[in-house]
Amino acid sequence: MPAAPDLAEAVNDWFADAARPLPWRAADVSPWAVLVSEFMLQQTQVARVIPRWQAWIERWPTPAAMAAAPPSEAVRAWDRLGYPRRALWLHRAATAMVERHDGEVPRDLDDLLALPGVGPYTARAVAAFAFGARHPVVDTNTRRVIARAVLGQGHPGPPSTLRDLAAMAALLPRSDAAARTFNAAAMELGATVCTSRSPQCDICPIAAQCAWRIAGSPEYDGPRSAKQARFEGSDRQVRGLVMRELRAAHRPVTRAELDTVWPDAAKLDRAIGSLVGDGLAVPGSDGFTLPDA
Repeated sequence: MPAAPDLAEAVNDWFADAARPLPWRAADVSPWAVLVSEFMLQQTQVARVIPRWQAWIERWPTPAAMAAAPPSEAVRAWDRLGYPRRALWLHRAATAMVERHDGEVPRDLDDLLALPGVGPYTARAVAAFAFGARHPVVDTNTRRVIARAVLGQGHPGPPSTLRDLAAMAALLPRSDAAARTFNAAAMELGATVCTSRSPQCDICPIAAQCAWRIAGSPEYDGPRSAKQARFEGSDRQVRGLVMRELRAAHRPVTRAELDTVWPDAAKLDRAIGSLVGDGLAVPGSDGFTLPDA
């Protein structure tokens, strides 16, 4: 097993030159902008997030600006970023910050966790990246780096919050600054070099220390997380089509109009029902609208 200080130092040194110039990594970016990026990056590719994040921060540069807008505008601005319920949670989080924290993103981990839509990962990411606190931050890319470099297995297996955080905590440098860098650097390494299907071991800064590579890169035969169902023809696709109609209209959209978006009435009913349950579609006497309160 590679020594934790050596591994972290090597990854941090590599990150100093290899880090992508992502806008939310800028030195002058606000904690609110970091939080928005973390909401948007959940299960969404960086390339799709960048223009939406830039437009969002330009329009709503503070939690107070966001909270002053109706939820429907947040959902419209989210556009086709995917999982639009995140837009509602972000709006609710902004409202909570105005009500509880004088319009500021809180520093304390427990206060972050108490915000609507903020889970353990997002809270730690904001605490680490916005405020420099020494917390382990673990995403899919980090888990893969740890699985290969430390555990000697080609795949991280199903996630386990307690196990994954403990594994990352064991690697964190002691200083807050180095720990913050390593949280970001480990993610970057997994996203750009230690990738799932085609790891570039020849340019990896910790190739000589990697337990998986030293073991001959054995095939992984352990448990895996269930694969997500294909998008085409799924309820997610139908939900997206309904949301497209609601975002485009500034009036109620009738059920008859929604009937045109998908031929299977049962699947359409299920999609509309789930959107109503999530608070993304509001039924009324004249049809369905986005939420306004």
